[in-house]
Amino acid sequence: MDATLSIGELAKKAEVNPSAIRYYESIGLIPFTERVNGQRRYTIEILDRLRFIKAAQLSGFSNQEITVLLEGFDITVSPSERWKQMANKKRSELEEKKKQINTMLGILENGLKCTCLTWSECLAKVKSDGTCS
Repeated sequence: MDATLSIGELAKKAEVNPSAIRYYESIGLIPFTERVNGQRRYTIEILDRLRFIKAAQLSGFSNQEITVLLEGFDITVSPSERWKQMANKKRSELEEKKKQINTMLGILENGLKCTCLTWSECLAKVKSDGTCS
């Protein structure tokens, strides 16, 4: 049994596109791999790393932040401590974005109720009481 995976096999198991794997390799999220007969061959450990990358992306981390999570800490800092430090910061950022989104949704909802005939009339109402109806 072959102890390595082709890029297609790895992509299927990780549920990502092969192009994503090549990209992650090019930006250093995963290490460059050896080639056998011109074909990339990956160890099973890369699958865990790809799954972590995917989970971190779903949590809102950018590729640059994921690089810090994976490589940007002192070796004595455990992965769980890295995660806690960065997750607390990311949670605060997302809470702020959530407030901004809620404000935008409120404005859009008020706008959907608008019966004004001109922009200036609408603007005057929004400025006076925050609604446009």
